Amino acid sequence: MTDTAEILPVLPLRDIVVFPHMIVPLFAGREKSVKALEQVMGKDKRIFLLTQLDPGTDDPAAEDLHHFGCIAKVLQLLKLPDGTLKVLVEGEGRGRATGFEMVDGYIQVSVEAIAVTGDNTDETTAMMRSAVDGFERYVKLNKKIPPDIVTAVRDLDNAAKLADSIAAHLSIKLKEKQQLLEIVDVTERLEAVLGKMEGEISVLQVERKIRSRVKRQMEKSQREYYLNEQMKAIQRELGDAAEAPTEADELVEKVAKTKLSKEARTKADAELKKLKQMNPMSAESTVVRNYLDWLVGIPWGKKTRARIDLVKAKAILDEDHY
Repeated sequence: MTDTAEILPVLPLRDIVVFPHMIVPLFAGREKSVKALEQVMGKDKRIFLLTQLDPGTDDPAAEDLHHFGCIAKVLQLLKLPDGTLKVLVEGEGRGRATGFEMVDGYIQVSVEAIAVTGDNTDETTAMMRSAVDGFERYVKLNKKIPPDIVTAVRDLDNAAKLADSIAAHLSIKLKEKQQLLEIVDVTERLEAVLGKMEGEISVLQVERKIRSRVKRQMEKSQREYYLNEQMKAIQRELGDAAEAPTEADELVEKVAKTKLSKEARTKADAELKKLKQMNPMSAESTVVRNYLDWLVGIPWGKKTRARIDLVKAKAILDEDHY
């Protein structure tokens, strides 16, 4: 359903989608944006916010903009020292651009205001409750949203405002936010917002598990390193460090005395280097020590004269098996 069309200047947005009832600060520095804002400040301060198809476009034309946007009112405008404008806008409602034209260096459009559709049914009420509960969980996981936003959302009793408020705070892609803006039916929009939010909650939960696991691993490594350093310090204080060589020192000596092959010595030196950097109490350290013990235990360079006696071998086999 549409209302009467009106002519409004366009403020192109690079990387944000503004929803109705949201108060948002924006910065404008491009010539078209500055001229559009200068135009509205002399009149009723209403402007049409359209998000760009590609945020990287520096000089957007009509074909570079979404045609579905947000009609907004400029609440405040401040010119900064570098020439850019800081503007505070409040979304008033959805709108669709039906005609574009360039006027005095800015884009002007004919806008059809889009009225909200959908009845306040039991299903809508149930989804509103689910949306509020889900948003509370989302905010607990996403530390970027101030807690007072939850209170404001919880107090909303209008389904359309609730859906738009939650959508505005979701950390989803620009394309997905634009899709939510273009859903006119309230129940359908609430359902879509719930779906997007549950998806984000799942991702945030996985991220939290990963962070927790990494943190535990780091804490374990730091604790082991600290205890190892503390043990060395105690040994130094007691004067035992020089008197009592460590297992690593003993292995270094064994490797040095063993006549290893070139390949085996290269491998042994690499394992010794790793061993010196490990916590002596760790499982990995035990594995490396056992490997080196086995390696130096092989009779490298030692030969024995083989005695071949087939008659004796046959006699032994006959005795064992017959």
